[in-house]
Amino acid sequence: MEATTTAPRAEVLRDRYRRRLPERLQELAGPVEGTVDLPLHIAWSGRTSYSLDRPKSRMTLYRTVLAEGLREDVAAFLHHRLLAEQWPVLRRLVSPYIREVWEDAFPELPRAAPADSTAA
Repeated sequence: MEATTTAPRAEVLRDRYRRRLPERLQELAGPVEGTVDLPLHIAWSGRTSYSLDRPKSRMTLYRTVLAEGLREDVAAFLHHRLLAEQWPVLRRLVSPYIREVWEDAFPELPRAAPADSTAA
């Protein structure tokens, strides 16, 4: 019985996140610096203001928008370059449904952090 209820729920979640995807990553034209204040329909509980200049704050903002934002929110609050830079870590912080949908749609998102070029 568990398998019958889990599969449809998983597909519903995948569909929900697919509908929020931009056509291309370049459509993500959000800010790259400063402070972002999220509307209540995204950050409905707790923190609503995030500093893009602080890595942990930026990561929390991206995680929140990916999970709770609508399609227009994703485009307005996320930036394609910052998303790609953070993706190797961010992909472990979001739900598996979000990760699957984004990685299926955008194979250019890096799955691992680049090797440290300063290490010799």
